[in-house]
Amino acid sequence: MWIFAVAATTDWLDGYLARRWGEVSAFGAFLDPVADKLMVAAALIVLVWVGRADAYLAIVIIGREIAISALREWMAQLGQHKGIAVAFIGKVKTVAQMTAIIALLLWEDVIPGVSTPLLGTVALWVAAILTLWSMFHYLKLAAPYLRGGKD
Repeated sequence: MWIFAVAATTDWLDGYLARRWGEVSAFGAFLDPVADKLMVAAALIVLVWVGRADAYLAIVIIGREIAISALREWMAQLGQHKGIAVAFIGKVKTVAQMTAIIALLLWEDVIPGVSTPLLGTVALWVAAILTLWSMFHYLKLAAPYLRGGKD
């Protein structure tokens, strides 16, 4: 749990500082989302394996990440990479995912008055719902290009 929490925190800090200081590279912009998705997918697979998360929720979240990554890549090839830029709902989804994964990895009730397994399960459901919502948001933004209506 601590390794995941530190990785998630340093990933956020790295992105924040890169944007704030204007130190954004094309390679970093490509690699960072891939690393994020790999980290989340690996954690979800482990959580399913140890029986702390339902497989269908992990499939929804991982499937969406793959689909939206492919959509972003395709839009970038069309020169429309900003057409489906990260929306606020995507950021909220990420917070819910990280909260869920950390709580489910922690598992033990170490926060006074808080059931960590319950917090993790509820946060994972919220993350899955926001995952679908954000996927539909991005698909709606990309719809004109999917139909071939825009160049």
